[in-house]
Amino acid sequence: MTKHSVLVVLFDGVQSLDVTGPVEVFAAAGHYAGPGGGLTGESSEPYEIRTASLDGRPVRTSSGLTLVPDGALDDMPPPHTLLVPGGTGTREPDEDLVTWLRAHGTRAERLVSVCTGALLLAAAGLLDGRRATTHWGFCEALARRHPEVEVAPDAIYVRDGRVATSAGVTAGIDLALALVEEDLGRDTALLVARVLVVFLRRPGNQAQFSAQLSAQTAQRAPLRDVQQWISEHPAEDLGVEALAARARLSPRHFARAFRAETGTTPGRYVERVRVEQARRLLEDSALGVEEISRACGYGTPEAMRRAFLKRLGVPPAEYRRRFRPSLV
Repeated sequence: MTKHSVLVVLFDGVQSLDVTGPVEVFAAAGHYAGPGGGLTGESSEPYEIRTASLDGRPVRTSSGLTLVPDGALDDMPPPHTLLVPGGTGTREPDEDLVTWLRAHGTRAERLVSVCTGALLLAAAGLLDGRRATTHWGFCEALARRHPEVEVAPDAIYVRDGRVATSAGVTAGIDLALALVEEDLGRDTALLVARVLVVFLRRPGNQAQFSAQLSAQTAQRAPLRDVQQWISEHPAEDLGVEALAARARLSPRHFARAFRAETGTTPGRYVERVRVEQARRLLEDSALGVEEISRACGYGTPEAMRRAFLKRLGVPPAEYRRRFRPSLV
């Protein structure tokens, strides 16, 4: 079995979960990879994991924990996977760290960032001309500071060639599981996910947060009531005219006011809510795809399939196969 070296970059202000989440995934993979892998299998250690700071000294995380690295970055051999976590220390990055990344980032076979670690990669020029994501709260800043980067604000993680970037905190676990699946196969990734009590992995282009959170809450009560109605009645007629009637506004006035107060159009909001409701039913119920398509207002399984492919990149049946919880 090929051993992959993983080097995790540490710095003051790093987010501890951005470090420990992926590290736990890679470490757990060592216990379940290859023949005999499992809860009682012997470790095959497919990953050699090291951590390093610029000078090899301990770093203080954003939550106040102290992490002791294995050594200094300059003393580490070029890794297969170079992982750059996020945290408050990325807001005003250490220029020496950016310089090190610029010089060494291209030497890694796989370059990975978690959360706002993407800001460090971008500052080092390692995301130029690539598609990338970061924590939703910093996507605008990433796009503004680095217009040469194509920012995907809603994605959980993005893979562009040898470079992979993920959204905030727990999305780093999703990305690490995807990398384990790529390196060691689906069976190993599934075992790791089950032991860590997470889904195998969410689709990379799944939204970072729910439709209700991704859209602003309307200021006016009639529009807020419509938002609530949409969430509670996805199978109803949710066309602009029907929704405008509930808000007691003309269709044109309603559409303009809804977009102004929520940041999205009524149609897009309805689409997000329906996909979200269908996802929950696929994960938590035994209903068939046809029943779910009717319950969520799609009418036909084909219409729901098109919506899932557009929003999540996978059809409903595949989504259920990946994410419906199962017993260990």
